[in-house]
Amino acid sequence: MAQKCTHKGCEKTFTDPEEPCTYHPGAPIFHEGQKGWQCCKPRVLSFDEFLTIPPCTTGKHSTTAPTLAPVQTSGPNAGSSQKHLEVSAPSSTSADGIESYGTPKPLPQITPSATPPPPKVEKPLEQDPPSAVIPAGAKCKRNGCNAVFEGGNRNLDNEKCVFHPGAPIFHEGSKGYLCCKRRVLEFDEFLKISGCAKNKHLFVGAPKSEEEEQLVECRNDFYQTYTNVIVSIFAKKVEKESAKIVFEQKELSVDLPMPDSKRFKITYPLYGPIDPEKSTYKIMGTKVELNLKKADATSWPTLRSDEATGEIIQIGKPATA
Repeated sequence: MAQKCTHKGCEKTFTDPEEPCTYHPGAPIFHEGQKGWQCCKPRVLSFDEFLTIPPCTTGKHSTTAPTLAPVQTSGPNAGSSQKHLEVSAPSSTSADGIESYGTPKPLPQITPSATPPPPKVEKPLEQDPPSAVIPAGAKCKRNGCNAVFEGGNRNLDNEKCVFHPGAPIFHEGSKGYLCCKRRVLEFDEFLKISGCAKNKHLFVGAPKSEEEEQLVECRNDFYQTYTNVIVSIFAKKVEKESAKIVFEQKELSVDLPMPDSKRFKITYPLYGPIDPEKSTYKIMGTKVELNLKKADATSWPTLRSDEATGEIIQIGKPATA
């Protein structure tokens, strides 16, 4: 009777159990854009190339091969000799291919609010004042625009600034901007990502009084385990007494005051539900670290629900050199 081999890399239908089988005994590895197998060295970038990596081991076909656990690439046990662990199959798979492991915990019932939240008001784009004196050699302050003012009279009618209105994103080796979808691996390529918005250059910005508070952008990054999502917001010298962080099941609100009347304030719509009571944060000298307790075992490809693209991200902390 014909049977199907369950070895990774083989998966052929066979009738002769003594027939040679070539396969990958190790677990697949997907890390920082690279793909490969734990048992051999080739690493590729595209999934199509990953499927063509030749098997590295010859043996006999099997119909009971275990499912291999992902390889740990960092942390206290990284680099130690790991055995392939047998893990149970996913307990559920959603329509978009996201696998959940373990028994999902029932989510707490949320009573809808009687009044909807007020709509968010977009902050107007900052512009140079009409009377601003711009020194020769001043560089445009908008993300992604490297224009330099050459001096003389400024012609606003013919001026075109191509820039990124969103903040930079650096996550698990990929780099890009919040306002557009393109992601790259190399920092030099990140600097070359073309702007996605057009307006006038910002060489000096609007004057600010000493008492006026300035809203600033702060870079963030995250990694995850099966049970937690750890978020780092790179804000320096945050005033601990005045900082405010609010955990909700599907939302994270952050308000971080800093010296020189600067403040980082944002609300993240979260990709998945969390347990607010078991989520914590820690304020340090150069960053704020938030530990979000997942309400279920779903893998988060992104931190924000409005950034989801369907890409699958490996669970685990990024490897360090």
